[in-house]
Amino acid sequence: MQIVSLPYSLNSAAAFQAIADLPVPVWLDSGRPLSSGGRYDIISADPLNALELAADSSEPFTRVDDLSRELCPQERDSQLPFCGGIIGFAGYELGTGGNFLPADTRPTDLPAGFFGLYSWAFIADHQLGSCHLVFHPACPARQVQELIDRFKSVHWEREQDPEGFRLLAPFAHELSVADYEERIARILEYIAAGDVYQANFTQRFSAPYEGDLFGAYLALRRRVAGPFSAFMEMPQGSLLSLSPERFIRADGSSLRTEPIKGTAARVADPVEDQRAAFTLQRSPKDRAENLMIVDLLRNDFSKLCRSGSVRVPELFQLASFANVHHLVSVVTGEMHEDSAYSDLLAACFPGGSITGAPKRRSMEVIRELEASPRGIYCGSIGYISSCGRADTNIAIRTFSASNGRITCAAGGGIVADSDPTAEYKECLAKVRLLLETAEQFLN
Repeated sequence: MQIVSLPYSLNSAAAFQAIADLPVPVWLDSGRPLSSGGRYDIISADPLNALELAADSSEPFTRVDDLSRELCPQERDSQLPFCGGIIGFAGYELGTGGNFLPADTRPTDLPAGFFGLYSWAFIADHQLGSCHLVFHPACPARQVQELIDRFKSVHWEREQDPEGFRLLAPFAHELSVADYEERIARILEYIAAGDVYQANFTQRFSAPYEGDLFGAYLALRRRVAGPFSAFMEMPQGSLLSLSPERFIRADGSSLRTEPIKGTAARVADPVEDQRAAFTLQRSPKDRAENLMIVDLLRNDFSKLCRSGSVRVPELFQLASFANVHHLVSVVTGEMHEDSAYSDLLAACFPGGSITGAPKRRSMEVIRELEASPRGIYCGSIGYISSCGRADTNIAIRTFSASNGRITCAAGGGIVADSDPTAEYKECLAKVRLLLETAEQFLN
């Protein structure tokens, strides 16, 4: 493994633009300095190989593992999260087979999953204040020198221009208020009948666009940056994720997941905003929602973790973002040494915070009542490194774009005492800043 030091900078957008002309560029974005909580930016491009998955792909995460094995393992470095490996996304529909449900083959704008095998990365560590280029031994020598030259020519002080993107019409809502509330009422009937304790219901918003999607991403991150954000371009389209939520981080056998459940809209007045946060932290409904998902994830971890190792070190912690306050909990565990991260994804995907409980039945209710497949929304974006580390997000606050149309989605967890009107308002509160920011570029 070869490591080349670079000047430290918070301007990772400039680093991405240095390689944006290469095939399949990707930026796993900490959101710094606009968002706290994320430590690393990871940028790469031009993968050695790629894997595209359909919703009905058999054992999709086994195929991801097969791709990762094309790179020889590297020794773990305490300061490097990624030493070459896989970066990509798994859409929500890849979780149906692992939960014993029939495949949902309705069309989506992007593939059900896409993973590139990357032999190098630019890594900014915002905790240590360092930037490096990291090259796996499989990276060709000619490419190593080309990349070093590119990054040594970066103007780190230059502000990136978000222009070049525009919407051709406002975002259309998939469901009317009446339709949304009617479907929430149907979920409440399922809860009353004992089918589910909680179901996460979502709707989509879409608009025609033209121009530079990276410009749109920069504009969005200036308003709603999240610690688990990402931008990725593929032949089929692009994804723009401003996610605040981690799915599963692995450091060797040590695992950590940080489910979000419980939301309150931010308020402009500081006193009222503090009151909204205080109320959220003490809300019996939101705490119950969160606890249900914590129990679900403890169960998911227990499938592959050593007996007695699953713990909940943090419960109902407040996390505040530009548009909303959230309740976040933490579940940890120690994975059996003979298991791989791909096994963990197969056992836990999709994340419980965006399905409900029990997971299988809530996913059946979602399939019945949501108007379209989710695609990348509520799936996961992240990396699996050849050094034994991995990290993924829950792809909420996330846009997908393809064939001149850009789409995002929002929703919430429905429990027994949910009010349909309040749930509709919460859905819009989560997506409001995203839509408003993009609609500033209306033609």
